[in-house]
Amino acid sequence: MQRILVTEKISQEGLDNLRNSGYEVDEKLDLSPEKLMEEIAGAHAVIIRSATTITDEIMSKGENLVVIGRAGIGLDNVDVESATKRGIMVVNAPKSNILSAAEHTLALLLSQARNIPPANEALKNGRWERSKWTGVELADKTLGIIGLGRIGKLVAQRALAFGMKLVAYDPYIAEERAQQLSVELVSLEQLMEVSDFVTIHVAKTPETINLINAESLSNAKPTLRIVNVARGGIINESDLADAVSSGQIAGAALDVFEQEPTVESPLFDQQSIIVTPHLGASTQEAQEKAGNTIAEQVDLALRGKFVPFAVNVSASEATEIVRPFLPLAEKLGALFLGLCGQLPENVTINFAGEIGGYDNKITELSALKGLFSNSDVTVSFVNAFSVAESQGVNINAVSTTDSLDYLNTITISGGEHSIAGTVVGLKGEHRIVMVDDHTVDIPPSEHMVVLRNDDRPGVIGKVGTILGENQINITDMNVGRSIDGYGALMVISTQNSVSETVAEDLINIEGVTQCSTINLQI
Repeated sequence: MQRILVTEKISQEGLDNLRNSGYEVDEKLDLSPEKLMEEIAGAHAVIIRSATTITDEIMSKGENLVVIGRAGIGLDNVDVESATKRGIMVVNAPKSNILSAAEHTLALLLSQARNIPPANEALKNGRWERSKWTGVELADKTLGIIGLGRIGKLVAQRALAFGMKLVAYDPYIAEERAQQLSVELVSLEQLMEVSDFVTIHVAKTPETINLINAESLSNAKPTLRIVNVARGGIINESDLADAVSSGQIAGAALDVFEQEPTVESPLFDQQSIIVTPHLGASTQEAQEKAGNTIAEQVDLALRGKFVPFAVNVSASEATEIVRPFLPLAEKLGALFLGLCGQLPENVTINFAGEIGGYDNKITELSALKGLFSNSDVTVSFVNAFSVAESQGVNINAVSTTDSLDYLNTITISGGEHSIAGTVVGLKGEHRIVMVDDHTVDIPPSEHMVVLRNDDRPGVIGKVGTILGENQINITDMNVGRSIDGYGALMVISTQNSVSETVAEDLINIEGVTQCSTINLQI
């Protein structure tokens, strides 16, 4: 039974789903780094939120670790680079809390505009200070959005409802997309110059750390108010405190900080700065979504399936057209390995037909998982390319919309061998349609034998006799002719594996020129 270590509180519904799927779910909360290194030993998956940090040293203790699941968006507490090198998949739940984060951004925006927290505090302390806390309207003000991704887009849509003018800084979004959102794209310097309010919605990366600092703040209006519900460290907190205390800008509202948890900061001493303890995702709905989503992603990863929210897999999500071909590609890779015995230096994977018009990077990774299925390391979507490189195998993937006999085919070739397959029928059944340039039609199976022979009577009978004498049951068989019409090829599925001794008996049959035994290891 595979063990899933859970180090922080997440949705019980998600954990129950994992238990019902047959996993051992081990909840160990509030672990110290030392205890975490002890507990991660033997775990196949670990699920965390923001309070647990997974370092390379911790990962080194998880020899069975397949996947790290972060129930949320940010991944600055996971060493993703080390995980990738180790072949460990890292997954998150990027859509689970985007609505909650967007709404919290608007809540802080309104709190800043109308001075709600200080007015609330004053009244509860017996002071009726109506004139002191005069605010400003959002209507007709300019909102600068840094990062126009999932959350930034939601904030933009809601800000439009308040009648705000929108500008954004995002070097990765197309002008046309921004126009669809009624947003004008500008430089960061221009954004700081024209905005009355600024909200931040970018990931914490080396490029975004200290993005808002003394220099960028020097371009701002004195009426500027900044809101950050993204990640701490994107704003230089010392520079922000100085800008607010000096009156260079009007105020700020922060939900995230350079160090968390924190209860002391120069930001906390200023009434014009509103703070909350990282509440952006803290809604019942977001927690349920995050827990259920990460449970689904971890389950997919442990079953070796495609994981839509894997952050360290260099492939986009498979389309509905491509998805049925993922398991076929892996089987073909393993079958090709069996044909070759040892992989050639150069292997070509060809995607032909309708699937050739789509992104097949994830299908290519599936084929690589099969090609290296007998490797000393566990091959996954994460490390398949690096395994190929380490073993000195050059992979060339080719896509074409042209196809001859079938609507779609995947062909793997290299050295003296080749194999092709397709998906047929409403049930999406897999078929091998070509082996070593011989046309065949047979489902792939766990145990297979491929025989080359002269096209003469009696060979098939002798093969069947030898297999029968050795108590090996034939479950399927297909005979294919070569393209030039000379020679034949038998592809046989057997109920159990064919030993080397039986393979030698087969190769000694008069007319048989080659014998390959294949046992799928996927």
